[in-house]
Amino acid sequence: MNAQQPQHNLTGIILMCAGVALLCVNDALAKGLMDHYSPIQIIFLRNSIALPFAALLAIKMVGLGGLRSNRVGVHFMRTVIWIAATIMFFTSIHLMGLAEATALAFVAPLFITAISSVLIARVGWRRWVAVMVGFLGVLVIVRPGAATFEPVSLLPVATAFTYALLMLSARLLDPRESMWTLLFYLSFTSTLLSACAVWYFWTPIRAEDIGLFIAIAFVGTSGMTLITQAFRVADAPTVAPFDYTALVWATGLGWFFWGETPDLLTFVGAAIITGSGIFIIFREKRVAES
Repeated sequence: MNAQQPQHNLTGIILMCAGVALLCVNDALAKGLMDHYSPIQIIFLRNSIALPFAALLAIKMVGLGGLRSNRVGVHFMRTVIWIAATIMFFTSIHLMGLAEATALAFVAPLFITAISSVLIARVGWRRWVAVMVGFLGVLVIVRPGAATFEPVSLLPVATAFTYALLMLSARLLDPRESMWTLLFYLSFTSTLLSACAVWYFWTPIRAEDIGLFIAIAFVGTSGMTLITQAFRVADAPTVAPFDYTALVWATGLGWFFWGETPDLLTFVGAAIITGSGIFIIFREKRVAES
């Protein structure tokens, strides 16, 4: 093992936790803005504000070549998937608790494992059991058939499935492209595609919301950058479990700003989903090393 790896792993964990915290703030800002604006308008303004900074960052880090890609079509395809996932998640956090929606969205690793078993490689029985246990956690939170069941609770699950497709589609990207190029194209293609529809949903921006849009552009872009860098400097199985710290942030932010307090079954379901996801992460590491 590289003598510097423990230090790199510590750096990766710090970056991951900071990035996750920023993305949770991003979600909280989106939840507040959803009272007055559509998801498409939020996506358009967030990315159009972030685009110049993403471009300058790509140029600074890798030169003008950072603005070029050999697979522009793949970037557009992935952005369509990402916009669909974002619209569903923003709608879900607008209509339900932030912590509950976040917990349900964490079934994405389970979907990734299930889809991978069909399209990419065989998945062993242990990981399949973990997937099934994880979906049991979803049922605990959603409670289909119960009097408290609400169809909107299926939106974060659909978000997770769409996000899983987004993660798997990363295999189609040019491996030579830097993370700065990927971030630039995410901002660029999101701005372009959302601009095609935003006129239909446009609502005049209130003066008091200008700062919130600037903030959501900053924290969203910064959070994605930090998480991407975390996976670059440290082992993926080491940093990936810290993605679940989002449940702590989502619970705290939901309680502080909206007085949301998840019930006991939501915590139980979240624990089941988290445990299943972490098991899959470490099981995949063990399989890769064998």
